[in-house]
Amino acid sequence: MTEEKTEDMPFEEALEKLEKIVHKLEEGGFALEESLGMFEEGISLSKYCYRKLNEAEQKVEKLVEKEGITTTEPLELGK
Repeated sequence: MTEEKTEDMPFEEALEKLEKIVHKLEEGGFALEESLGMFEEGISLSKYCYRKLNEAEQKVEKLVEKEGITTTEPLELGK
């Protein structure tokens, strides 16, 4: 997968695609070259997802303000 295609992909789509690749690799049964190709794509998607999550975290940190001072607070997911 080229980086240009990844950059245009929504985070959720990239994460879903990464999960599918991981599942396929866990199942096995692929030729070495095919497995390597999937692994490379997975690494690319992983880096993209990490970068997007990092960007989102930075935006949240900027938005959390107390008494005019920007602070960081843990983001509570699932609550």
